[in-house]
Amino acid sequence: MAAPTVLPLFRSDIGAKMTTDFSYQLRETLVHLEGVSKSYDGTPILRDVNLEIKNLVRPDCLQGQVVALLGPSGMGKTTLFRILAGLETPDSGQVLMGGEQKTVRSGQVGVVAQHYPLFAHRTVLGNLAVAGKQIGLKGSAARDKAADLLERFGLTEHSDKYPAQLSGGQRQRAAIAQQFMCSDAFLLMDEPFSGLDILAQETLIRFIHDIVSKDELMTFILITHDISAALQIADTVWVLGRDRNESGNPLPGARVQASFNLIERGLAWHEDIAALPEFGILRQEIRELFPRL
Repeated sequence: MAAPTVLPLFRSDIGAKMTTDFSYQLRETLVHLEGVSKSYDGTPILRDVNLEIKNLVRPDCLQGQVVALLGPSGMGKTTLFRILAGLETPDSGQVLMGGEQKTVRSGQVGVVAQHYPLFAHRTVLGNLAVAGKQIGLKGSAARDKAADLLERFGLTEHSDKYPAQLSGGQRQRAAIAQQFMCSDAFLLMDEPFSGLDILAQETLIRFIHDIVSKDELMTFILITHDISAALQIADTVWVLGRDRNESGNPLPGARVQASFNLIERGLAWHEDIAALPEFGILRQEIRELFPRL
């Protein structure tokens, strides 16, 4: 039997039938959280969090990883975000990153906070230059990397514009490009869908899928409470919540209560995931978890 044809995840001729090979392998570990706990003023926020992201390899095509971390507000998602980024140190446990599995350090992971903050007084190119300078890039090396990212993210013609002159989608892309000046493979996004209408959400989902399909080791970790958006973009979903005691009362400190492999459920690498019956079933399954978290 001939091997299946593998087409790009998203194509300009939207609506055309797409054939996809869903076979894959999990190889080396890229991100490893081991026994991560964190408290503030004696109050546990995270408790013994253990997570792992492996290099996801598909035949005949490049495929990075997209992991969504879900959970109700106040569940410690932002704290975990900062620990993953190397911006905070856990009280116990460790976060290991990359093929060499070294302890994460500040600046190693690209970080895109809510509302895509950029320096208002600098152009798009200037914003990238500042990020490059922070990690020691100088001269032609900084200019070449910035030019490559601007072209890759469709921003070359907007390089001399200021953030206020950009559309919301352009600001998103500029903020992501800025962070890739610092990190070649890892990107954290905090509530990336907050405040976006449906069309803007769809555009961002398509953009991330396009970027992540260009590099085998590209790894996006999205912190969100938007279940539908998470299921449309991720290949793995983690749900953060608290354990309960025998009386049903929550125990202090959140940890991962459930993990969903969207590939195995047939909900990854589709152009129209939200139209699949399995999408609605899993969305409802996760929604029913939330009151118990």
